[in-house]
Amino acid sequence: MFDIALFEPQIAPNTGNIIRLAANLGARLHLIEPLGFELEEKKLRRAGLDYHDLTQVFRHADYAAFQSVIGKRRVLACTTKGSQPYHQVQYQTEDVLLFGSETSGLPDAIRDGFAAEHRIRIPMQPQSRSLNLANAVAIISYEAWRQQGFAGGI
Repeated sequence: MFDIALFEPQIAPNTGNIIRLAANLGARLHLIEPLGFELEEKKLRRAGLDYHDLTQVFRHADYAAFQSVIGKRRVLACTTKGSQPYHQVQYQTEDVLLFGSETSGLPDAIRDGFAAEHRIRIPMQPQSRSLNLANAVAIISYEAWRQQGFAGGI
């Protein structure tokens, strides 16, 4: 199953929702620090309900630490500045879907390190800036899982 990674998430309820989403997908979740909240924060636990124990959540001190754990797996930068629509990607089982923070997305230095075909986006109206982080993760991750035949799902 693919992994989901959040670069410096800032809003506890979004991360809680994504923990719940990752559990339902059977995906692992990576949180790249610094975080804008404490993992024991009440809002995070409330949004994630009782799903915290149903998925693996890894914390990484920074982006370099995250990269060392991921190794040579393919990472897809999910960004409003992506060059390829998410539904045109051929997802692979071991992909890592990397999302930026709610307030600033992925920094240029990180985003620009990805080849154009590894920077993906969700189409939206031209006047729109972005979607809610948890919604964006849901849209892209469910397409990736769909392409895997909803493996392991019921």
